[in-house]
Amino acid sequence: MTDTEKPPLQPERLQPGNQPGKKALTRRQKRRLSRGIQYAVFVAAVIAFAVMADWGRLQNQFAQADIAERMFPDVITLALRNTVLYTVTGFAVGLALGMLIALMRLSSVGPYRWLAGIYVEIFRGLPALLIFIFIGVAVPLAFPGTEIVGGTYGQVALALGLVAAAYMAETIRAGIQAVPKGQMEAARSLGFSPARAMVSIIIPQAFRIILPPLTNELVLLFKDSSLVLFLGVTLEERELSKFGRDLASQTANSTPILVAGLCYLLITIPLGFLVRRMEAKAQEAVK
Repeated sequence: MTDTEKPPLQPERLQPGNQPGKKALTRRQKRRLSRGIQYAVFVAAVIAFAVMADWGRLQNQFAQADIAERMFPDVITLALRNTVLYTVTGFAVGLALGMLIALMRLSSVGPYRWLAGIYVEIFRGLPALLIFIFIGVAVPLAFPGTEIVGGTYGQVALALGLVAAAYMAETIRAGIQAVPKGQMEAARSLGFSPARAMVSIIIPQAFRIILPPLTNELVLLFKDSSLVLFLGVTLEERELSKFGRDLASQTANSTPILVAGLCYLLITIPLGFLVRRMEAKAQEAVK
């Protein structure tokens, strides 16, 4: 073959995506196709659940109107009231103790920091159930003849407060450290003492930052208040979970448990919405 001669042309190999008559999907079309498949799977799962579930048995066990009617107004005036009271008092104790522990962790005194760190690690690592059992059993054994102020309400407030303080302390500490250091320097230049500057300048700004996570902690405490049953409460001291379980045992029906769960949602859903609103406002303020 001479230099002027050219090799015969070879047929071009067709790639999978370059086959004649077929057009590759764009990235947007692929996303739409994937989303459509996911919707189809979700709808199919919902339809399968609706078809396979025995709605008659579910209604008979969880939706007896006559049993639900007998729960009112006690489920609101007694059980829900106690649940809210347990939560609010526990939150107050946790907030006060958490503030103290947060300041100890930020202290320049070593033993304060070590003690606060040990507290946080212990109470953040132990289940809340063990704390309730400790308050209800170990404390009376360790200090015979002494009673916690407020009886059961005081015990619940202390147990919830001890658990919440470990989480709130870290939240408050992070909020204080998020305040620009220039704020403290400016306050000191105006003649404020370190303590007064912390109380008047730093902590108010920190609370604006940590308000959403603190509200979320309130929601968690509202659910943890159900552990009060391990303290041995009276009929007048029952919260929602205990109230629902007792009536479910008496009626051999689960409707009271469903009603108690709906009462929990009456509080937790608005609080969750409030948390999201505050987080959105905080993000808008940053922007």
